[in-house]
Amino acid sequence: MKGSYILIIEISQDKEIQIGSLGKIYFEKGFYAYIGSALNGLEQRIERHIRKDKRFHWHIDFLLKYAKILEVYYIKSFDKKECEIADKFYSKLPYIKNFGCSDCRCKSHLFYGELTEIKDLINSINMEEYFFNANT
Repeated sequence: MKGSYILIIEISQDKEIQIGSLGKIYFEKGFYAYIGSALNGLEQRIERHIRKDKRFHWHIDFLLKYAKILEVYYIKSFDKKECEIADKFYSKLPYIKNFGCSDCRCKSHLFYGELTEIKDLINSINMEEYFFNANT
């Protein structure tokens, strides 16, 4: 399956985290939405994000060391839709500048806000929930 996805993430306490070459970033306790695409195996990419034991490659890998994935949503597509999805988030939620978007011209692919705001945006895109074992 090919497509794009959103990880809903919770950070349980304020924390400064080294995010690869982006440097140290201060993250407030709360809820975040990370938007990504996987055109060579959507399920494998999502499962990789869920796994704790992995080599750090993407910005999100560094963040997930200190955060918990609560829910995952996806949309099937043969095209990269992550930038299009991110566009819907810019006017509604604050974002972490340059996070997860080194291969495009977006401002960010990581947004934060109230859980209800994040879920309302996801529902407006008609994404499906990806069910996973949170104890992985």
